[in-house]
Amino acid sequence: MEDRRTFHWAWVILATCFASLFINYSVRIGYGVILPEMIRTLDFDRTAAGTIYNAYLFSYIILTPISGYLTDRLGARRVITTCILILGIGVFLMGTINTLMMACIFYAIAGIGATGIWTPVITVVQRWFSPSRRGLALGIISSGTGLGIAFMGIAFPWIVSHFSWRFAWYFLGTSALIMTLVNGLLLRSDPEDSGYLPWGQANGNPHSGPNNEKTIGHDTSLSIVLKNSRFWIIGLSYFAIAYALYGITTFMVDYARYQLGLSLEKASLLATVHGIAQIGGVLTILPLSDYIGRKTSIIISNSFITACLIGILFTGDSWKMLFILVGVMAFFYGTIFPIYGACAGDYFPRDMMGTVIGAWTPFYGSGAILVHWVTGFLRDTTGIYDYAFMINALMAASGLFLICLVRKDEKRE
Repeated sequence: MEDRRTFHWAWVILATCFASLFINYSVRIGYGVILPEMIRTLDFDRTAAGTIYNAYLFSYIILTPISGYLTDRLGARRVITTCILILGIGVFLMGTINTLMMACIFYAIAGIGATGIWTPVITVVQRWFSPSRRGLALGIISSGTGLGIAFMGIAFPWIVSHFSWRFAWYFLGTSALIMTLVNGLLLRSDPEDSGYLPWGQANGNPHSGPNNEKTIGHDTSLSIVLKNSRFWIIGLSYFAIAYALYGITTFMVDYARYQLGLSLEKASLLATVHGIAQIGGVLTILPLSDYIGRKTSIIISNSFITACLIGILFTGDSWKMLFILVGVMAFFYGTIFPIYGACAGDYFPRDMMGTVIGAWTPFYGSGAILVHWVTGFLRDTTGIYDYAFMINALMAASGLFLICLVRKDEKRE
């Protein structure tokens, strides 16, 4: 029978992880909102702006496999608490920058901290919730990312008008430092060690996959996982869709502000539309994935994202169509990263989820790093974003094609 205690600590874990992701994504996606004012006052070009973000991503993708491994070995509580402290320090220092070098160093520090606010968070939530409830749990915490984006879209114009863009970094850095204490006090790495079953888990083998089907045995090593073709196909699909999504989300406010000529308030509103629509998506698609499967959910999401990116190329100067397409794209955008992570919980052993998710992160990070340089370079040399956005649409279509190659019967070993 299920663990039927009146209160289950899984919900405390979920709330704490929700708050951590809210701050982390306010920092990560908020960069694109802060970007137009920051480069204007510091006289940076778009290639420099992409380089700053890539400093964050380099440290993030290099160290995330390590944070995933440490999560499996030391526990999520230690890793997340330490990393959010580092995140807070790096973000706070971003408010002090005056040169490109300072910006790259401090945002790289933030990237080191961010390694503990995705892979370990996704891992600990999947451990506290049964396989049949993971989509629901991931949908709830992932709404924190949408709220973070929406918050920055609303708050940033007010901060600029009353203070400056620097205060946005100070506020976010202080919030991350406060969450260091919260995570240290409330997080628990494993339900069994705390006397609980995963929420929704019937008595039995907690290491089973969906429908209590055994996935890969406990004696499986990472080397065997890396030899699995499914691991690489999913990873390459992850690379392609990450390229496509970061190419639009990082630069969409700058695109609306300087290519379409919208006001800062109206351009920043794109981030709010993006965040609110993303919340609706993660609360719909991720729970639905518990029933229709992760692969089907990814195919649906990637299809709509591809269509929206193609549509943005034909909007012209219509800001209304831009807002609609960004909203539809964001509805599915929020599902992408947690649902790719959920594939690790479905296809690999429970005690290796952090390692597998961490091993997929370089695919995601490489796509995000590459698109920032390509987009920044094309915008600086051509004066428009159109060519860069064409590549984004092609990459989204590639991600869709690759995920379709994953065979259904490969989920069982």
